[in-house]
Amino acid sequence: MADVIDFKILGDDMQLVEIELDPGEGVRAEAGAMMYMQPGIQMQTGMDGGLFSGFKRMFTGESFFITTFLNQAPGKSQVAFGAPYPGKIIPLDVGEQGGEFLCQKDAFLAAARGIDIEVAFTKKLGAGLFGGEGFILQRLQGDGMAFIHAGGTIVKRYLIPGQSLRVDTGCLVAFAPSVQYDIEFVGGFKNALFGGEGLFLTTLTGPGEVYLQSLPFSRLADRIHAAARFKNVGEVRGNSGFLGNVLRGDK
Repeated sequence: MADVIDFKILGDDMQLVEIELDPGEGVRAEAGAMMYMQPGIQMQTGMDGGLFSGFKRMFTGESFFITTFLNQAPGKSQVAFGAPYPGKIIPLDVGEQGGEFLCQKDAFLAAARGIDIEVAFTKKLGAGLFGGEGFILQRLQGDGMAFIHAGGTIVKRYLIPGQSLRVDTGCLVAFAPSVQYDIEFVGGFKNALFGGEGLFLTTLTGPGEVYLQSLPFSRLADRIHAAARFKNVGEVRGNSGFLGNVLRGDK
């Protein structure tokens, strides 16, 4: 039974979730996600489930350790967790979703104590190995609140039975376990080489809720890396020209 927690989400593009805990209540979060906390909140960092569970979390890109923030004060206390990059925080009542919800690796931010985080894999291992973000998923299980983070603008869709949606693997944030999930090859030589959308797409088939993000972190990181590389090349060329002028005696 997960703790029943009160919360509010603050901010616009760089959001944080502020959670109010009654005495004895706790919330779990990735190591390093905490922004601030009031007196009376005690941190308890551990593997939470043993060595094997710690390695499974590492495999999904999360921290080896999970930190529990427990309110040991006689009254209410607050603790807040910040988003790691621009985007939105999505509150999920896992109990209302049937006790389970699936999300991309790195999406988990925090959850009420009592929510379990497990590893889930795509059914097609071969496609998954080349499908990028879509290969490894996180399974949230329990009956309380969980908070996941997504980049850019969030789109929530409900797929009716039999309705399908094809999305970029990185743009998929989370979906209900009733949604069928598969990774398929884009097809076509020019599409694969010059399409710019990756070799694989994720196909989702209803019924169930789906959350999409407009700015996957991998896409943001690629743009930053490309810009930094271009800047470095320009600096090297500029410095080479300057050194050449110096060696030639030019002023």
